[in-house]
Amino acid sequence: MANRLFRKKSVDQILSDAEKGGSGLAKILGVRDLISLGIAAIVGAGIFSTIGLASYNGGPAVSLLFVFVAFACVFTALSYAQFASTVPVSGSAYTYAYVTFGELFAWIIGWALVLEYAVSNMVVAISWSQYFVSMLDGFGINVPRWMTMAPGYAIEAHQKFLEVGLDKLEGIDKIALQTYETAPRIAGIPIILDIPAGLITVLVTWLVYIGIKESRKASNIMVIIKIGIILAVILGGIFFVKPENWTPFAPNGMAGVMSGVAAVFFAFIGFDSISTTAEECKNPQRDLPKAMIYCLLICAVLYVAITLVLTGMVNYKELNVKDPLAYVFSYVGFDHMAGIISVTSVIAITSALLVFQLAQPRIWMTMSRDGLLWKNFSKIHPKYKTPSFATIVTGIVVAIPALFFKMDFFVDLTSVGTFFAFILVCCGVLYMDHTGISKKSKFKVPYINGKYIVGLGFFIGLFLTYKYGGESIEEWMSMGSTAILLHKSLLIIFWLVWAVMSVLSFKYNFSLLPVTGVLINLYLMSELGASNWIIFIAWLLIGLVIYFAYGYKHSKLRNVEAGE
Repeated sequence: MANRLFRKKSVDQILSDAEKGGSGLAKILGVRDLISLGIAAIVGAGIFSTIGLASYNGGPAVSLLFVFVAFACVFTALSYAQFASTVPVSGSAYTYAYVTFGELFAWIIGWALVLEYAVSNMVVAISWSQYFVSMLDGFGINVPRWMTMAPGYAIEAHQKFLEVGLDKLEGIDKIALQTYETAPRIAGIPIILDIPAGLITVLVTWLVYIGIKESRKASNIMVIIKIGIILAVILGGIFFVKPENWTPFAPNGMAGVMSGVAAVFFAFIGFDSISTTAEECKNPQRDLPKAMIYCLLICAVLYVAITLVLTGMVNYKELNVKDPLAYVFSYVGFDHMAGIISVTSVIAITSALLVFQLAQPRIWMTMSRDGLLWKNFSKIHPKYKTPSFATIVTGIVVAIPALFFKMDFFVDLTSVGTFFAFILVCCGVLYMDHTGISKKSKFKVPYINGKYIVGLGFFIGLFLTYKYGGESIEEWMSMGSTAILLHKSLLIIFWLVWAVMSVLSFKYNFSLLPVTGVLINLYLMSELGASNWIIFIAWLLIGLVIYFAYGYKHSKLRNVEAGE
């Protein structure tokens, strides 16, 4: 059974299956379209919403965290680019895992990607709703709060009111409390939901359903608007920057900076979504690698610049808001600019929603084509040339939770699934190099022999931790074994993986860049809370139940090998 679980597809077999399957997807995307889609995905809710919380926790030093995370993503992007040039088939990391690690890992990655695309789109939809309501308020249109808020916020505000009283509530809590008290009720239960988040998901799903050409046009227009407003914020905000706001640079130390890992990393999620459109590219083996690297570099520069401008315009303590870009201009008295940003932000965030809604159905389509999901998921609409059933299901999966759940619940959870996928893609490149599959790659990760460097880095890391990590060591000493297992287990795994990678790099001359990608992503994973991992593991267990109940029996690869 173990052999069947880890059976692999060859590159030739995957390409042959895609060709024989006659996917029917329209091949119209060029490198500019791919870059546009990448920017649309990356520059979304992260820069318009979660960047505020990250700056509030870490201060101006969060700009360095953006550099660090972008640095990590470059290694991952190079690995994705090599895979995309080798296996130009829709499916992203799911397809890549099928080639390198076998069917079970491919399923796990495909299931984890649901968290990256579908769950992250819930965050984007909720963020869109917040900007949309803010924009309507600016025009004097006041939508009842019970129609624009997740019930969790109102319930928490009510509980807080009962515990500490009205005087201790902050402004946003008072609004949530008022929503709880004034919302219509059925059987005594307040009816509170985020209707705009659900509606925009339905509208974008419809756009994705009717065709890739229409989606491309809409994405390109929205990206132009988005980049324009970000450049306006940067260039206009420079005149309001006060250097004293950058002091202290890291007010809450490294702990404060690293607490924003999930929010900052969420801002970069999406560059891999380009790879899901491989079968709709004119020349995927040439254009996909270029697009991934270009859009990542462009977005990294924009993120760092805008973080420095935001934290320079106002004190970092003022940035714990849901619409930071509009807020800073309102704060400095430039209300006209704040209004423009609110309106254009609605358009900008819509483009990110569109790309993720485009990506998720294509992964399900590929999994269905392999027999791991029901046949309906791989059906292509005869007129629109899109995976119709999978697109509709994606819309339902995103829209319903967006109506009821809080945004911060999804941010960390999305990052967990993405880190997991990124690590396996980087490991996959090492496997490709070791087995010779890389010879078929039209783009390769630049090779730097890590034979001695990985091990040397491990010992230097241990020395620096011992030399300068006194506080961390004391914290470990004061913790019990249960607390260490619960809160520090991932950090232990990080060091163990680095030690193993050191040995394997020495033995097999591993390429340094993919190894670096594995280690950086794993370290960033260790900064996420234990509760996110518990939910993630539960999610994977649900996925395994589905796999063994359906996918294992209906796998086309298994049936071919069994002669069925």
